[in-house]
Amino acid sequence: MSMTVLLVFVVLGLICLVGSASVPDRRLKGLLMGLAPVLVLAGFAASSIRFVGAGEVGIVTKNAFGPRLEGGRIIATDGEMGVQAEVLAPGWHFGFWPVLYDVETEPLIEVKSGQVGLVESRDGVPLDRGQLFAPEVDNAEFKRMVEDARYFLGEGEGRKGPQSNVLTPGRYRINTALFDVRSVPSTEVPEAAVAVLKANFGSTPTLAVEPAPQAEAVMLAAENERGVRAEPLPPGTYPLNPEAYTVSIVSNEVRILYFTEGRAGAGVDEQKEITVRTSDGFTFPVDVRVEYVIEPGNAPIVIAKLGNDQENVVAPLNSSVRAIFRNNAESVKALDYVQQRSQQESQSLAMLRAEMEQRGVTITAVRIGDVGTNDPDLQPLLKTQTDREIALQEQLTFQEQQRAAEQKKMLTRTEQEAEEERRLATASYQVKIAEQEKERRLIEAAAEAEAIRIEGDGRAEAFRLVANEIGSGNAALVELLKIIGERGIEITPRVMVVGDRNGTAGGDETVALIGTMLDAMVDKEAGKPSGSPAKSPPAPRP
Repeated sequence: MSMTVLLVFVVLGLICLVGSASVPDRRLKGLLMGLAPVLVLAGFAASSIRFVGAGEVGIVTKNAFGPRLEGGRIIATDGEMGVQAEVLAPGWHFGFWPVLYDVETEPLIEVKSGQVGLVESRDGVPLDRGQLFAPEVDNAEFKRMVEDARYFLGEGEGRKGPQSNVLTPGRYRINTALFDVRSVPSTEVPEAAVAVLKANFGSTPTLAVEPAPQAEAVMLAAENERGVRAEPLPPGTYPLNPEAYTVSIVSNEVRILYFTEGRAGAGVDEQKEITVRTSDGFTFPVDVRVEYVIEPGNAPIVIAKLGNDQENVVAPLNSSVRAIFRNNAESVKALDYVQQRSQQESQSLAMLRAEMEQRGVTITAVRIGDVGTNDPDLQPLLKTQTDREIALQEQLTFQEQQRAAEQKKMLTRTEQEAEEERRLATASYQVKIAEQEKERRLIEAAAEAEAIRIEGDGRAEAFRLVANEIGSGNAALVELLKIIGERGIEITPRVMVVGDRNGTAGGDETVALIGTMLDAMVDKEAGKPSGSPAKSPPAPRP
């Protein structure tokens, strides 16, 4: 483009120069002759202008007026001839003369979402011996190195060849003459899994990790060390270089390894049943299920010892399970093996867990299902054991019934004793109540006698005082009248009152009243009404 502009201006200058020769007017002729070199100079100036679009980058190549590149270098950083490290940003640029410079525009490098950019440098410091990738650096540092080729080839000491770092999603102004960039998908770590990285660059690993006590140590790699990295990556999306790292996705879910008849070959986790031989010579199959899991922290140990293939975990686990079950069966009899299923489970679990811990695999459970279900040699023995067990259960049932009868008899006796004790307690309480009642009555009788005595003494004293005042006969008459009034006694005398020989009637009247009262009291005691007629007393003598 710049050469075309220069040629156009040069042609216009030549036209002006040639045309001036045929122009008769001196002034016009001079003008054309002066315009010719101006057009040529303007052409040279215009041809040095270069334009870089907004989505482009300008790659400059210097063709002359500079030293040659040495040492196998292909990118110039200090004015040498060749492709220049610095690139042109979007806009107008002056001074890039044709022939001296070539300027090519390239689109910006874009890394889309969900991808990473793998970078390979065509120039730089050679890789160390035995290394396939450049050492890993900080992400911000790597971005500066890629976008500034002069810094990469100078102060940054960038390495020639594949870079272990990657470009994250975005647009980059990169010197494509120095760097080759291609996009690949990001690394996805699913849920219930971790990613174990095996670095294909770096120094020799230095971390010695023991998966279990007294187990052989496994060498793991730290940052910038070659080998299996000690720190796994949890679930998520990571910008990793899949060529600089070998990524192994290790599931943390609990898996079940089946040793069941009829399921062998159906999958990685399904194996042929285990056949054991007991100490008394019986051989029969055992249905076994082994649950195991790879903990996130042990995933690097599993990869370092067994590799990434799931079969590499199942194979040693399969061998260990079969050996442990067969060895345990050799020390017991067939019936004991059948009866001690839980003991066999716990014993096998402990042995298998101790062995697989050395490989980073955690055994969570061992389950024994059917034991010799269809074995013809074991069936008679199992039937005999079944009959024995039934007889034993019947005997136990009878013993339980006897114990129940004894307990019922003891319960009846206890209830009778309790009833007798209750009656005895009731009688005892009744005796105590009678004694208390007796004491109460005695106290009441004593109190009543005392009251009567006090009342009699009082009356006697009152009668004595009255008798002193009015005489004993009159006092007696007053008391009789009180009694008559209180009891409603008829006082009509049935005894004739007559005077004495001395002509006084006082003494006879008293005698008549007393007789009447006595007669009334006698009638009352005999149940007769007080007004009933009585036998007339004999007439008094004159």
